[in-house]
Amino acid sequence: MSDFGSTTPIRLERSDGKGLAAGTLGLWGSTVIGLASTAPVYSLVATLGWVVVAVGAQAPIAFVIAFVPMLFIAFAYRELNNAVPDCGTTFTWGTKAFGPWVGWMGGWGVAVAGMVVLANLAQIASIYFWDLFGLSFENNDWRIILVAVAFIAAMTYISWRGVEIGERIQNILLGVQYVALGIFVIAALTQFFTGSAPNPTPFDWEWMNPLAFTDWGGFTEAILLALFIYWGWDTCLALNEETKDPKRIPGLAALLTCVLLLVTYVSVTIAAMMYAGLGESGVGLGNENNADDIFIAIKDGLLGPFGWLLVVAVLISAVSSTQTTILPTARGTLAMGVYRALPARFKDVHPRYKTPSFSTLVMGVVASLYYVAMTMLSDNILQDSILSLGLAIAFYYAITGYACVWYFRRELFTSARNVVYRLVLPLLGALMLTYAFVQSAIDMWAVDYGSTELLGIGGTFVVGIGALLVGVVLMIVWFLFPRAKPFFSGRSLNRDTPVMVPEEPEVYSRSIDGGI
Repeated sequence: MSDFGSTTPIRLERSDGKGLAAGTLGLWGSTVIGLASTAPVYSLVATLGWVVVAVGAQAPIAFVIAFVPMLFIAFAYRELNNAVPDCGTTFTWGTKAFGPWVGWMGGWGVAVAGMVVLANLAQIASIYFWDLFGLSFENNDWRIILVAVAFIAAMTYISWRGVEIGERIQNILLGVQYVALGIFVIAALTQFFTGSAPNPTPFDWEWMNPLAFTDWGGFTEAILLALFIYWGWDTCLALNEETKDPKRIPGLAALLTCVLLLVTYVSVTIAAMMYAGLGESGVGLGNENNADDIFIAIKDGLLGPFGWLLVVAVLISAVSSTQTTILPTARGTLAMGVYRALPARFKDVHPRYKTPSFSTLVMGVVASLYYVAMTMLSDNILQDSILSLGLAIAFYYAITGYACVWYFRRELFTSARNVVYRLVLPLLGALMLTYAFVQSAIDMWAVDYGSTELLGIGGTFVVGIGALLVGVVLMIVWFLFPRAKPFFSGRSLNRDTPVMVPEEPEVYSRSIDGGI
């Protein structure tokens, strides 16, 4: 019988699991990395202005509503992690629930999102780096590109060097971000109450009214924008095998991260609205000329000679997230290598640092090449690829939500708790994100969406859907290799594969991998 027809499972055993640094992170470290992955300062800079432009005074409640599907999917992550604390997360869970093809594409969605956002974060970090010296260049200037690639290289090295040193650095970088946000809120509210704010606008509870939206198009645009700023908390789960309590801490850290982000985004948004108002001119948050970067527009009036603090905060936020974004993708591809869904090299772990050495380096190199190629080809296409990021995010988050329901299908109604946390909330979250995916794709089809037009339709649609289709092509190509046979036949990873399966012994690698 051929490997694809065999149902005999492959035993993958090794006493040290996948070889990662087990027991390194506690609840605090895991939460810090989850928060850092979302880049809270940069996320607000990139999103707040456009959300206000879309829905005006309903911006705070838009952030609250966008939080709901994130919270629901976080529960799905928690439940799946309790049962299968594997660093492959969506890839592993999707495979166990729906089989190898869905699982592989879930893993690809994580990789695509990481690659695209790394290019964006590196570029933003470079732009703000030069801004500290009062210098401004075109996005495709060689100096911007050089520093951006240097940031990716530096953060790749830190990720390769070990999760513990990464945690220490993230403690400092996240601390700086929250100090800057704290200063922003205090300064904004102080000027409001002293009457020195440019457009003092009293807080109104109507800002928190979910029924006050007047335009459905603006509402959906705002929610889709707001979804982006919560993305990244799942890094906590990708590091599950490196935490002190793999089944409990990652899920708790993910939920804690989501709640902290909600409080952060809503409080900063309200403070900014009270300080700058909603006007469409000057520093008003409704001014589209300021929407790309609200902080830059108001920093001098708000902090005077200390306005550079916000520039530093955005720079640090982008650099910080560059490092943490590498972590989940590298561990996802590590798991894919262990379970034969990728070439054997991807399962390599550094003998000293206990990190996914090859996967981490590949992530850094691919992200750098992608960034340089897209920037040299057209900075507009790079920007459209960033706009399309929501498609990949909604894609793999939705897979995770559906996987939770299907994986636990035999025990959903054994308790009220299971009904809520393994059926209702994950399914609602997945349905919401499916809608977000479909609605985003429809909107992106329009030729005037984004900065480019490709094949007679919106370039953002072509780039976003095209990136996912590239995954289909790569999956089919990998299917043809001998090493892939145990995975696609369901022998190396299936519903009954033991929890936290370690990598295969060398004897299996030689006899089954086919040299790939």
